[in-house]
Amino acid sequence: MSSTVWTTLPYIAFTSFVLGHLWRYRTDQFGWTTRSSQIYESRLLRLGSPLFHFGMLGVIGGHVMGILIPQSWTDAVGISEQMYHWVAISAGSVAGLAVIVGVAILLYRRTTVTAVRQATTTDDKVMYGLLLGALVTGLLNTVGSNLLWGTYNYRETVSPWFRSLFSVHPHPELMVGTPWTFQLHGLIVLALIGIWPYTRLVHMFSAPVGYLVRPYVVYRSKEPKAADKRRFSRAWDLPVRPPAR
Repeated sequence: MSSTVWTTLPYIAFTSFVLGHLWRYRTDQFGWTTRSSQIYESRLLRLGSPLFHFGMLGVIGGHVMGILIPQSWTDAVGISEQMYHWVAISAGSVAGLAVIVGVAILLYRRTTVTAVRQATTTDDKVMYGLLLGALVTGLLNTVGSNLLWGTYNYRETVSPWFRSLFSVHPHPELMVGTPWTFQLHGLIVLALIGIWPYTRLVHMFSAPVGYLVRPYVVYRSKEPKAADKRRFSRAWDLPVRPPAR
């Protein structure tokens, strides 16, 4: 695959990611939600959702260490290449398997529970397909490049390429000679980044901060109690004063 692909596609995906979130926030704040289907089914959701979300934390942490942190930094603190690869195999495999099992449970739930299936949109299907493809190819890279077909040090090619995208001199040629599994994983991830703002994945950037400062919600009974011995009168029991003239 030519170096032009590894220069053009990332910036298209990043532009869609940034502008898409701005557009979605300005035009569709009520749609900025997970579209939770817990009301339809909760037993499978209680099992699959924690596996997926906690596993993703491990996957994201592994990518931060492997992609964003240069190899020279880990070498400087005494982490050898062999030690790094063994950590990647053990921790990365556990986190990757947890995410894949979680996604498998969620997909099974989404296809077998009628109400959940009917609530599934087209963008959900595309998102789940890309997400599953990214997870499978990522786990294949972790296990395959370390155990199945020899050791491949992606921190000398893939990692510098990704970091160079945020500089004035990108190096797309570093991706040209990488194994096809790494290239396929990169293409799927870029596609996922590009469609991110237009799916339920936007909820990743939401936090219930407003709950800390929101006013109390007042609940009132429809039927008055027989004996109200409270110290203060209720608001609707007070006499209504005519408006001042």
